[in-house]
Amino acid sequence: MSHSFKKIVIVGRLEDPRVTEPRDLLIAHLNSAGVDLLPPEEIERADLVIAVGGDGTMLYASRLARRYATPILGINRGRLGFLADVTPDEMIDSVDHVLKGNYSTDSRLLLEARLIQPSGKEQVAYALNDVVLQRRETGRMVDFETRVASRYVNTHSGDGLIIATPTGSTAYALSCGGPIIEPHLDAIVIVPVCPHTLTDRPIVIAADRSVEVSLLERDDTKAEITVDGFSMGGITPDDKLRISAANKRVTLVHPPGYDFYGILRSKLFWGRDSRNREG
Repeated sequence: MSHSFKKIVIVGRLEDPRVTEPRDLLIAHLNSAGVDLLPPEEIERADLVIAVGGDGTMLYASRLARRYATPILGINRGRLGFLADVTPDEMIDSVDHVLKGNYSTDSRLLLEARLIQPSGKEQVAYALNDVVLQRRETGRMVDFETRVASRYVNTHSGDGLIIATPTGSTAYALSCGGPIIEPHLDAIVIVPVCPHTLTDRPIVIAADRSVEVSLLERDDTKAEITVDGFSMGGITPDDKLRISAANKRVTLVHPPGYDFYGILRSKLFWGRDSRNREG
């Protein structure tokens, strides 16, 4: 893919000193390269979004870019980030490669979460990582039922449920025992959070199948829905939560040398011999 990036939006947490320095350096470099830098509110005019920060910043950038299909390049200043793959040391060289058209892209699945109330009122939100049903303001477990493509799957008890994209498979879902899914696969992973029974296991389904979640009536039942970490509001036993693949996707831009498995090795310390050699 080749695209001319003449107008760029830079996003990042300005109050974070780890972000301020590389962001200022990047702005100066892009200005000298003749790039037109736009504020985030002019995202519709941009050819590219550069996110400086961690995965949270990338998720914020995806919310900005989704509506206009603007591609995103991530500069990693977070901790255990999987989305932003360019290090600050590589930033200038990587950006120059991208500006010259030397880059690759990949299209990431988005989830549409639709919370349907008995009155017919609906709330809709979009997730690059995950949609999470979780207990709220209670020490009790929540009981809920899942269906895939309208077919009953299971009745669960536990702390909640994660419905994640392949991108989100390395986020919250991973810490709950879910599998890592290659980003290019059109799949959805369903991961129970602290299930009451050990047989309640993660499952992977095709992305063209919808997932429906219903909260079951129980004393002191309180639960809420979060979408990429942002609250969508509470859910009651009368509501229906329907998750499906969104019509739009998010495009990530990668400089030369991008390697998904290399990122996994770096972040998860794979391939290292942890045995004590001194014995």
